[in-house]
Amino acid sequence: MEIRKELIDELIATSGGSLIGPDGLVKSLTKALMERMLSGEMNHHLGYEKHDVAGNGSGNSRNGTSRKTLKGESGEMVIEIPRDRNGTFEPKLVEKHQTRFEGFDAKILSMYALGMTVRDIQSHLRDMYGVEISTGLISDVTDSILEEVKAWQDRPLEALYPIVYLDAMMVKMRHEGRVENRAVFTAIGINLEGCKSVLGLWVNGNEGAKFWLSVLTNLKNRGMKDAFVICTDGLKGFPDAIAAVFPTTLVQTCIVHLIRNSLNFVSWKERRALAADLKLIYRAATAEMAEQALEDFRVKYPKHQVVADVWSRNWQRVIPFFDFPDEIRKIIYTTNAIESLHMTLRKVTKNRGSFPSQEAAFKLIYLALQNLTKKWKSAQGWREALCQFAIRWPDRMPQILEG
Repeated sequence: MEIRKELIDELIATSGGSLIGPDGLVKSLTKALMERMLSGEMNHHLGYEKHDVAGNGSGNSRNGTSRKTLKGESGEMVIEIPRDRNGTFEPKLVEKHQTRFEGFDAKILSMYALGMTVRDIQSHLRDMYGVEISTGLISDVTDSILEEVKAWQDRPLEALYPIVYLDAMMVKMRHEGRVENRAVFTAIGINLEGCKSVLGLWVNGNEGAKFWLSVLTNLKNRGMKDAFVICTDGLKGFPDAIAAVFPTTLVQTCIVHLIRNSLNFVSWKERRALAADLKLIYRAATAEMAEQALEDFRVKYPKHQVVADVWSRNWQRVIPFFDFPDEIRKIIYTTNAIESLHMTLRKVTKNRGSFPSQEAAFKLIYLALQNLTKKWKSAQGWREALCQFAIRWPDRMPQILEG
């Protein structure tokens, strides 16, 4: 719809040059349009327009207006809501008990998802829009998503996620009267279409294989029947926990974690040289060539046998990715996908010294996830990877796809 230039000029002239703000043209125009639309709703409700003789003896009529104060980006706005004598008029534009403009709650949630504290949001709304919002109201708005969080956490999963990443991050939160670092467990799955999604969040006092077993059981109970490869950080006992729930799944230890762990035994001066030689191991063409590169590493660095021992102890969890072509190796040799997610979440949570409860932590993390996952793209080279999976496990893919 195009508005006539003459009308725009007239509106600007009568506004005194103030367009936005508490007394600006935008606010006045919004108020006038809303009240006009509410009047139209009343006409439709009664079946006749104001002062129309058709209303005589109709059994219902207008009964003045009542005032309602709405909060929004233009500040507080007093709206005159028409009433009818029978009290049956329920406007759709401004519903009963509504105190904020549509979209205003979404703005509060958006600011909260960016990591702003309740006090930060309150101050921002006051400074930017001249709206005074209590911290209690902001908390109520953010608490309104708790049911949504629970529904998301309990949602059914797809039967097959060819690749799953598992990892945990530490978050400070109050638990049983004390503030402590608690582990937030995260699972990311890539489905048959190559789309990534966060499968769930769980909290425990620390990261351990026993709790991971309960996480994996939860995934299975929600409908996940199989995963071809699960990528982990090499936590002791983790592979056994995975095998207990998904016995046919390959467990791939994150090579990046393995490099970090092994270089912890080396001085800063030597790390660059050793890291270059470790690259010869995980960049090898085959598992046999990688094993030979590991033996060469032992010979070259006799004083650093402990580094080679780290790789030897984890060897059966290192070599699965050598059975795949480069397209799949790039996807499964590291848990960077989930580490990158955790890094972003830490940026969002850093403004909080700690969370008053687990629910408060989940609330923020969930909202941040909704922002982050919108930007996720399908895994690169996924078509080729899927073909490799179909060749390697033809009996498992049809079974999942058909049933």
